Amino acid sequence: MADTFTLRIITPERVFFEGEAEMLELNTTEGEMGIYRNHVPMTVIISPGVLIITLPEGEKKAALHAGFVEILQDRVTVLAELVEWPEEIDEERAESAGQRARERIAARGDDVDIDRAEAALKRSIARINSLK
Repeated sequence: MADTFTLRIITPERVFFEGEAEMLELNTTEGEMGIYRNHVPMTVIISPGVLIITLPEGEKKAALHAGFVEILQDRVTVLAELVEWPEEIDEERAESAGQRARERIAARGDDVDIDRAEAALKRSIARINSLK
C-alpha cells in the first residue's frame, strides 16, 4: 500500500472512480503521461485517449475525453467532462461517429468546423481503443 496514491476521477454527473492506485496513464495536451506516487506536483490538461488505472489487483481501462488533472505527491484528482468504462460504450455507435467525423474532415467545406470534427474523431478513437 505504500506505493499507492489516492485517485479520484470526477465528472459533472458522478464520481467515476475513487480508490488507491499504483499508476495512472493518460493523454495530455503535452503528450502521454504516467503518474506514480510522489510525482512532481502539477496540473495538466487532458487530451482524448485511453485512461489506464493500475490497481494492486490489476488494470482498468476507460475512455477519457477532456478535462484537467491535479497531481500531488500522494493524490491525483481528475476532473473530466466525460469518461466511460468499456461496458458503457456502444462500439457500433463509436465506429459510426468516427466515420462521420472522417467524412466531415475530408469534406473541408466552409460549413465544416474542422476542430470540432477532429475532436469528435479523437473521442471515437478513444472509445474504440478502450474496448481493446
